[in-house]
Amino acid sequence: MSTTRTVLITGTSSGIGLAAAVDAARAGYQVIATMRDLGRSDALRAAAAEAGVTDRVEVARLDVTDPASVADCLASVVARYGRLDAVVNNAGAGYVGTLEQSGLDPVRATMEVNFFGVVEVTRAALPHLRESGGRVITVTSVGGVIGQPFNEAYCAAKFAVEGFMESLAPVAAGVGVHVSVVEPGAVASEFVASQGIDLPALLTAAGPYAPALAAYVERTRGAFADAQTSAEAAETITAALTAEHPPFRLQTSDRARAFVATKLADLDGSAVQNLTGSWVA
Repeated sequence: MSTTRTVLITGTSSGIGLAAAVDAARAGYQVIATMRDLGRSDALRAAAAEAGVTDRVEVARLDVTDPASVADCLASVVARYGRLDAVVNNAGAGYVGTLEQSGLDPVRATMEVNFFGVVEVTRAALPHLRESGGRVITVTSVGGVIGQPFNEAYCAAKFAVEGFMESLAPVAAGVGVHVSVVEPGAVASEFVASQGIDLPALLTAAGPYAPALAAYVERTRGAFADAQTSAEAAETITAALTAEHPPFRLQTSDRARAFVATKLADLDGSAVQNLTGSWVA
């Protein structure tokens, strides 16, 4: 069995996942950097080479929506390294739209990746993490704390992940596994660009919701214009990996902390409704 700590990270082809893989390798971890499409691994390989950590970043295929893929990947990791010390659930997919216009299919698809994919990877990893006294770190979002207009499906999935992990944390702690969630705010990454949103078409299809959607898009453009980098967000993931006693909930910036604090102090929900209502006025 290797004595090097080993972490599996999902969704590493770009953005926070890519940066987290490189940063964890810099911190001394053997990283299994997974993605659904290995044809998108060039950016990660280049970043690892530039950081001088190519020997500590192994790229592997894993589709979080396919239980067989999850099982095969974890079995390969344990066979190769003899241990698994941490899992970082990072893979995710966004969706912009509102229920009346979109119907249920996009909601189900978003839940499948962002919630059930996280559950499946965590379930499959837990026996190995119990053996190592390891960690489950899940990248959620400030959208897992505060519901945001036109992000109903995405926020529902992230809320579900937060509830799942908050419930799991004391149970997992009883068998030696630590659970944390990491909540980024606006991050300047390819995640936003990769959603493939055709804004004119979206606005045309929005019908009576078009004015609110246009206001939301304008507000969101401003938020992402001043976003933190993926590398900055990844530092919080590495902190959750390496700290002796990391908290359950970590935000990746002061801005994210202030945003989440609005909800955590909002007993009747009025503060959040006033805030997010202003985005679509």
